Amino acid sequence: MNDMKDIVQNLDLAEETAGQLEWLAEFGKDPKGGVSRLLYTKEWVEGQHALKEWMEKEGLEARFDEIGNLFGTLTGKNTNETVLTGSHVDTVKNGGRFDGAYGIIAGILALKYLKKHFGQPLRNIEVVSMAEEEGSRFPYSFWGSKNIVGLAKREDVESIKDFDGVPFVEAMKKAGFDFRDEAKGAHKDLKAFVEVHVEQGSVLETEKTDIGVVNNIVGQRRYTVEITGQANHAGTTPMGYRKDALYAASHMVHEIISMARKIGDPLVTTVGKIEAYPNIVNVVPGKTIFTIDVRHTDKEAIVSFTEQMTARMQEISSEHEVEMNIDLWMDEDPVPMDQTVVELIEKQCKANGLNYKVMHSGAGHDSQIFAPVVPTAMLFVPSLKGISHNPAEFTEPADLAEGVKALIGALYELGYKE
Repeated sequence: MNDMKDIVQNLDLAEETAGQLEWLAEFGKDPKGGVSRLLYTKEWVEGQHALKEWMEKEGLEARFDEIGNLFGTLTGKNTNETVLTGSHVDTVKNGGRFDGAYGIIAGILALKYLKKHFGQPLRNIEVVSMAEEEGSRFPYSFWGSKNIVGLAKREDVESIKDFDGVPFVEAMKKAGFDFRDEAKGAHKDLKAFVEVHVEQGSVLETEKTDIGVVNNIVGQRRYTVEITGQANHAGTTPMGYRKDALYAASHMVHEIISMARKIGDPLVTTVGKIEAYPNIVNVVPGKTIFTIDVRHTDKEAIVSFTEQMTARMQEISSEHEVEMNIDLWMDEDPVPMDQTVVELIEKQCKANGLNYKVMHSGAGHDSQIFAPVVPTAMLFVPSLKGISHNPAEFTEPADLAEGVKALIGALYELGYKE
């Protein structure tokens, strides 16, 4: 048997990985400099079929499922068990070259070199280019992974349309796909899922660490808050008589962020959108709407913070004599990764001399859909300045290569060993 450490350390993957990412970025290349490869568009279809051809060229058995997830399989001796890796092929509008795409490219390359150096695995190892994760074209996210694990429902998408009025079902059928048979449920052969992804944050870059082994995906609560006061003349309304909705909202925003800063990491809280009405220079704002995004790795911590936050907002509302309506429209629990898989990945990182740290993910990923039903873990590589969903998204080729090496080690441990 070949020595895994020697093979991994001697693989020169930087140029190949970066080159394949550039190749895939041609499918949906945006005139503004980024990539726009939205679900079931012409660019998406061409990209998926090009990936299928590449998988077949590398000796993988490639196939689409009913809705357009693309699988490439390195067949194992035991075909009843499958270790899955991969990520999503869709992008945001004018997004970067790395988000999602890197996990697919890394998966194909990992299987290529496992096949070359170690031959047939004990169990199937499969790479998937998932149809959709971002929700950028239609108001629905994780269409790819939710179909794989049996969570997607036909009725969730039958009546939705994109911004141009194109129905979801029409776009899907035009692309050559259809609904899956929901009676089949989830794939029964999946034994583990490992997703490699660019970090989309700056932790690894700041700490000069090559690999992040993710042990948790944060939970999220998102709110829309509407403050109603009284619009009035900016010159004739004395300060003490005003019911200024924007002033009340700004007081709340200050308190929310101050409370979060006092608690500190891993809690993060963001007020990302504010709209004032009537938004005129000489009118006291009568209404203000703003959003709140709260994230933490612990569910109880999210609940505790948001309860304190909303109580303080009620106090401020009364103090300013304005009305407040709070709409909690997202309440997602944190999703822990499988401890056994995390430890296996750590073991391989240590054995292969890779520079890594265990960390949580502050962003959502397909892994959070898999984790409740399949033992799951994630690998991160650094993102330059933490930039993502942007044409400026970038990861150094050397860092991309380290991520592929870590994935090779993880898939070897999961796919070749008893």
